[in-house]
Amino acid sequence: MTTLEDLWYGNIAPFEHYLDGNEKYRELLPIMAQDREKLSEGFQPEKTEWLEKYDAILNEMASMAEVEAFKFGYKLAVKMMIETK
Repeated sequence: MTTLEDLWYGNIAPFEHYLDGNEKYRELLPIMAQDREKLSEGFQPEKTEWLEKYDAILNEMASMAEVEAFKFGYKLAVKMMIETK
C-alpha cells in the first residue's frame, strides 16, 4: 500500500503523532490540567458550565488551526516537490 493509500484508509493519522516526541508539550500538559482543576475549584454549577463551553470552543479553534496548518504544510511540500524537477 502506498503512503497516500495509508492516509486515505486512516492507517496514518498525523494528528495523533505530531507531538509524540515533543518533551516540552509533555511537560506542559499536566501543568495545564492541574491549573485548570485549581481554577474551577469552588465554582458554582453555572460557572463550571461556562468554563466547559469555553474549553469546547478553545478545542474547536485549536482543531481548526491544526487542520489549516496541515493543509498549508501539505501544499508547501507538494510545491517543493514540483520545483525539484
